[in-house]
Amino acid sequence: MTRAVIFDIDGTLIDSVDLHAEAWRQALGHFGYDVPFAEMRRQIGKGGDQLLPVFVPREVLERREEEISAFRSDLFKRDYLPKVRPFAAVPDLFRRVREAGLKTVLASSGKAEEVAEYVRIAGIEGLFDEMVSADDAARSKPAGDIFAAALAAVAPLGPTEAVVIGDTAWDVIAANAVGLATVAVRCGGFAEAELRQAGAVALVQGPAELLVRFDETPLSPAWVPPRR
Repeated sequence: MTRAVIFDIDGTLIDSVDLHAEAWRQALGHFGYDVPFAEMRRQIGKGGDQLLPVFVPREVLERREEEISAFRSDLFKRDYLPKVRPFAAVPDLFRRVREAGLKTVLASSGKAEEVAEYVRIAGIEGLFDEMVSADDAARSKPAGDIFAAALAAVAPLGPTEAVVIGDTAWDVIAANAVGLATVAVRCGGFAEAELRQAGAVALVQGPAELLVRFDETPLSPAWVPPRR
């Protein structure tokens, strides 16, 4: 039985995937690494600790990872964060979750101060119970640490009593790592086949469709997770 819903934020509640991809691409370009946009976009959903080794040699990261990450963070806040917009029906979806008596947790690979700004943009202040961020996880997605932290925030509920809402295969893989089922939203722009292959138990276009189809999806308190 579903008793809690764990929401990813970037690409799930707010339209930010392309902006993050371009900020990372521009930041790495500043340090001499030319990464095609499409290659960078596919990595969005991971934290910087998992994304950077895909494009930057480990020996460089040993010396300059903090510098690169700080440059990217400042660049995103200055040039890209003002362009982030929420997806439709997000506050209404959160109200529906609350009406169903479910706990709501936000789980993001971003820093706590970034997540607080995303909450404002999404218009969900006061509509969730708990929030976990990169500060609560030793490793970012696709490791399962962030969702383990989200489960800890709603203890004693266990993984069969919670559902993740995310937009990337990295979300699905990270959720699977701690025994959580995932409803994948397509609004982040990731391929349906990739999301299904990763193990998503259901797909919808975005928060608006999830709201309309609430009782047909794993968000329904009556939903029973598939056997693994």
